[in-house]
Amino acid sequence: MVLLAGCGSGNSSKDSSSDSSKKSSDGYKVAYIARAQSDSFAAWLANEVVAASEEYDDITVDVFDGQADDEKENAAIENAITSGYDAIIVQPNNGEAQRPYVEQIVDAGIIAITTNARIDGIEGASSVDADPYVQAAVNAKLALDQIPDGAKVVVLQGPSGNFHADERRKAWQKEFFDKRDDVEIVGEQIANWNKDEAVQYMEDWITSNDHIDAIISMNDNMAAGALEVVTGKDEYKDILSYGVDGTAEACLLIQDGKMTATCLQSAIDLAELNLQTVHDLLTGTEKQVDTMIEAVLITKDNATEFVEMYKERGLLDE
Repeated sequence: MVLLAGCGSGNSSKDSSSDSSKKSSDGYKVAYIARAQSDSFAAWLANEVVAASEEYDDITVDVFDGQADDEKENAAIENAITSGYDAIIVQPNNGEAQRPYVEQIVDAGIIAITTNARIDGIEGASSVDADPYVQAAVNAKLALDQIPDGAKVVVLQGPSGNFHADERRKAWQKEFFDKRDDVEIVGEQIANWNKDEAVQYMEDWITSNDHIDAIISMNDNMAAGALEVVTGKDEYKDILSYGVDGTAEACLLIQDGKMTATCLQSAIDLAELNLQTVHDLLTGTEKQVDTMIEAVLITKDNATEFVEMYKERGLLDE
C-alpha cells in the first residue's frame, strides 16, 4: 500500500485566511497528517482517507507523512497551518508531542481533528477514534483460556506516550496479567509499531529463552514481525499471537493458522467517519464531534470474511 506524501489530489490555492467557514471556489482543502508510511495500518488509513474524500465533491485531501518522527510530524502540521488549509486531521505519532501543535491549529481558527489516536483535552478540537482499551481487552479475554498454565510470553509495545499503545497495555494488564499470575513475561520492549524492530527483539528473545508460548503485541505489524522470526521452527509451531488492527496481513496469518487473533480497527470506517466529521464541521452542521468506531474480534472462525473484504478492495490479490 502506498502512502501519499504531500501529493494528494489537491486543487489550486485558496485564501489563507483563518476563517475556515469560507469555502474557496475550489472547495475545502483538508490536510491529513499521517503518522508513518512504514506502519502498515497508518498507510492503509491514509489511503482510505483519500478514497473517502472522493465521495465529497467539495473536499480535497492532501496527505503528508510524519515518518514516525515527532519533529517531522510537527513540522508538517506547522506547514499545513501556514499553507491555509481549511481543516487539518492529525494522526499523532506521540500525542503529547503533537498536542501543542494541534493547539496551534485551533488557535489559527482552523478546524482540527485528531484520530488514531485522539488527543484528549484540547478545547476546540474534535476527534475520531476507536477505543484502544476495548481493542486489547477482547484479545486479552480470549487469551485467558488459550494461553497455557505457567506460560512464558513476550510483549511488544507501541510508542511510549501514545494513547493507543498505553491503553492497550493497560487492558492486557488488567484483563489478563492481573488474572493470570502464573504467566511469566520473559521479554517486553517498545517496538514503536514497527515490524523490523519487533523482528530484532524476537530474535533476542528466542536466543535467551528455552521456549516462548505467546506473543502479545499492541498491533498487528509488530506481531507479524515477531512471527517471521519463528516461522518454520518446529518448536514454535503452536505459538499463540495476538495483535490489533485487523490488517490484511494479520487476517491472512489468522486464516492460515499462524496467528491467533486480532481486533479490527477498520481504517475504512475510520476514514469514512473522519471525512463525514470534517465535512460536518466545515459546513457548520456540527461545532464539535467526538466519536468512535466499534471493535470487532477476528479469529480463525471469521478471518476469511475479512480476507475477502480486502480482496474486494484490491488490497489483496485474488
